[in-house]
Amino acid sequence: MKKKIYIAGAGGMLGEAFYRIFKDDYEIKCSDKDVNEKWLSFLDFRNFEAYKRDVEAFKPDYLFHLGAYTDLEYCELNLDDTYLTNTTAVENAVFIANKLNIPVLYISTAGIFDGTKDFYDDWDEPNPLGHYARSKYMGERYVRENATRYIICRAGWMMGGGPEKDKKFINKIIKQLVAGKRELNIVNDKDGTPTFTVDFAKNVKLLIEREYWGLYNMVCNGETSRYDVAKELVRILGLEHEIAVNEVSSSFFKDTYFAPRPSSERLINKKLELRSMNIMQDWRTALKEYIDNYYLDYLTEKNIYPVKEHITI
Repeated sequence: MKKKIYIAGAGGMLGEAFYRIFKDDYEIKCSDKDVNEKWLSFLDFRNFEAYKRDVEAFKPDYLFHLGAYTDLEYCELNLDDTYLTNTTAVENAVFIANKLNIPVLYISTAGIFDGTKDFYDDWDEPNPLGHYARSKYMGERYVRENATRYIICRAGWMMGGGPEKDKKFINKIIKQLVAGKRELNIVNDKDGTPTFTVDFAKNVKLLIEREYWGLYNMVCNGETSRYDVAKELVRILGLEHEIAVNEVSSSFFKDTYFAPRPSSERLINKKLELRSMNIMQDWRTALKEYIDNYYLDYLTEKNIYPVKEHITI
């Protein structure tokens, strides 16, 4: 008998990776308020009674709570919706998991730190700057303080899902290039750690199967910046001689990206390393794999041809 996993908030880029990685070895039920895949059913997990009813009917062995608002500007302008979705709904998940006596998975973020350090390990004390970060950190704290068994995984700059689901940095850059832009303005004062959703789901699977409960930083290996990621993406796409990547400060985008962001949100997977459980790839390798596996047909159709050779780190 396969074990069963209920995956709530699975309609985005992370949910796609979890479906891909877990569907063959587990019986899974995936839900979201945006039913954009045939393997999704409708659930708004902010509705406690509906959430409880749907999970209890499935009788899972694990509850994965994935969904959240991740647009920082939206969160700054819509506080009630943000805390209802990113914090109160997490309490719903913990209530349900505890009642069923099953582990709960919660996804936290590197954005909960204030950027005053260059790197953050699993034991550094968060100090969220904006309402997105605060709402996620309050969710993390609730899980840590109240869940009977849990895994909390802190992700960095997420990349995954491809052209349809990726609403983050990589897809924003690719959209500009596909639209014909030949000059990119990229901030040079924001450091962090990319996180490939597929690698992330694989590492969660390893923790679940070994029952290593607790809190883990879980990001790609290697340190980088927004500017370096953009340069590497342009290189992978074979456009380094055609595209100018200009360094600008965050103030360049102050009207568009007005929510507070830490200057550094680089994470170190210290606990995964100590437990010999870190299977996250270097961010360059992961970025190349992401483009090859999710964007090849799309980019070819747009007359952009990623380089063929594999990166050796």
